[in-house]
Amino acid sequence: MKPINASLCVLIGAASYGIHASVVKLGFAEGYTVTEVTGIQYLFGLLMLLAAFLFTKKVKMSMGQILSLLGLGVLLSLTGIFYGLSLSNVSATIAVVMLFQFTWIGLLIEALYKRKWPTNKKLVSVVFLWVGTLLAGGLASSAGFSWSDNALGVIYGVSAAFTFALFLFLSGKAAKGVPTIQRSLMITFGGLMVVLLAFQPSFLKEPSRMMEMSQFGLLVGIFGTIFPVVFLAIGSPHLDSGITTILGAAELPAAIVSAMLILHEHVTIMQMTGMILILIGIVIPQVQVKTIHTSKQYS
Repeated sequence: MKPINASLCVLIGAASYGIHASVVKLGFAEGYTVTEVTGIQYLFGLLMLLAAFLFTKKVKMSMGQILSLLGLGVLLSLTGIFYGLSLSNVSATIAVVMLFQFTWIGLLIEALYKRKWPTNKKLVSVVFLWVGTLLAGGLASSAGFSWSDNALGVIYGVSAAFTFALFLFLSGKAAKGVPTIQRSLMITFGGLMVVLLAFQPSFLKEPSRMMEMSQFGLLVGIFGTIFPVVFLAIGSPHLDSGITTILGAAELPAAIVSAMLILHEHVTIMQMTGMILILIGIVIPQVQVKTIHTSKQYS
């Protein structure tokens, strides 16, 4: 797969995760709990992937491949749980800003893994992403925001950032030879097991509750599981983890736009400026990737 196509897949996955924040907020408005929202997300996501799996290519997986994919599911489910808890304590934009810390955490993990300092373009990109985050999240002008009063939501958000950074770093390395749908199915299954075993959502004991949540379950399953897991599974194996992490920043502009359109949250000029800076930060390393690919064609 061409790097530009792989990048597009990761962008779609990241943007859908940004839209997911507003969908989760809709669930909270309906009175659903964090564990119910996360549980129904993975349950419906798994059912949709299982339906697709019946009609797609399958391969026999080794135990190592199975465990690595289940492990990715655990990381993604923890991200969803921490993110949901953050959303239940602070606004959607603040929660996404905290989750957004995965950008520098991901680059740090990559640097430690490779024992090599990130390239200048990646570092410049992170600067744009950081400044853009402060503006887009409204923190630069949010004098009324109290860190102490919102400490719990911030801690949950940063915890989600750490688990998401690990997920992005490992997603391009685990079970590369496994078909996308089969790979996504195992990841989602791992995530569902964590939610069901650790939190036991109420709809497990009340089937009527599950039926009541079915429409919401389809929506949150698509934007919280299907699109992020499948498109990241397609694109991330063809990119280095640092590029994947930077592309993941697309979720913040997507989250703010969806919060404006779906939740009718007010978006300021400063936030719009921040989104533009984030998009610039995403493009900077992509110019490098595209140039390398083009040079190979003519060599």
